[in-house]
Amino acid sequence: RLLAQGQGKAAGGGSGSGKSVFRVGEFRKIYDPSLVRADGKKESWYINDHTFIRAEDGQWHLFGITHKEPANPMHERFLAHATAPDLFGPWTKQAPLLQSDKKAHEIVTWAPYVLRHDGIYWIYYCAGGGRDGTRYRIHLATSKDLWNWTRHPANPMLMDGYKSRDPMVIKFEDGWLLYYVATSTPRGGNHTVKVVSGTDLSHWSNPREVYRDAETGTDGGPTESPFVVAHNGKYYLFVCTNHDYNETAVYESDTPFHWDAVNLVGKFPGHAAEVIETAEGKRYVSRAGWGAGGVYLAEFTWER
Repeated sequence: RLLAQGQGKAAGGGSGSGKSVFRVGEFRKIYDPSLVRADGKKESWYINDHTFIRAEDGQWHLFGITHKEPANPMHERFLAHATAPDLFGPWTKQAPLLQSDKKAHEIVTWAPYVLRHDGIYWIYYCAGGGRDGTRYRIHLATSKDLWNWTRHPANPMLMDGYKSRDPMVIKFEDGWLLYYVATSTPRGGNHTVKVVSGTDLSHWSNPREVYRDAETGTDGGPTESPFVVAHNGKYYLFVCTNHDYNETAVYESDTPFHWDAVNLVGKFPGHAAEVIETAEGKRYVSRAGWGAGGVYLAEFTWER
């Protein structure tokens, strides 16, 4: 069943010709992080912002924000970890990792993004920071096996606007770009997506705003969970709008350094969505969130 079809002008004033940009199929639950207690009762847990990676041995790993229901974001202090032989499972719940460390100035463990480079796995996450929300930190930890992690001595990778969080990294030319959520001033303002650049994955500079939404505020907002995908000479920015909680918008650009709201090319029902590509070249989009009962995947198809 088709859940969403990204259109050019038909989807909100984009610059496209009207031909579909993407299609999203039906979402299917692949993992429920809940557990059965010693008394036999089910204890419901959630996964929120999350990330997938396929290890060198072919095993899939899932990391994500987690906590027992109901939602309690300021007590999300370690990452969920699950593994599976196939992207669609069966998934096995593993011990959590990266417990918040006050000595490392961490008060939460949020919104991971993981990649592999030079034989090392790199995981970026929001570690919190100032209690007033104005100096949140993006941290980095590294691993050789996806099980044992060491915080990087160069932390924090960055500190920016109100509750800066939700890191995501792409390779670009001879370096790297790290995208994240921030606000136009450290105490709030327009909800934005920003980017910093670097050459070695552990030192970042030149922060710049790449997308600004008309909405203003501090917490939440319509620019969460930014995810950037290059396709067919264009760059697509996926953001969780938080409209009705479960909505992702997709914007198109010729550059990875700027998107305009008028270039919206589609929306689909997803919270904290990530695009995943398998070794066989198939693409899927994920969703999760508070009260969602786990993590879901749907097939994602480019139409042009």
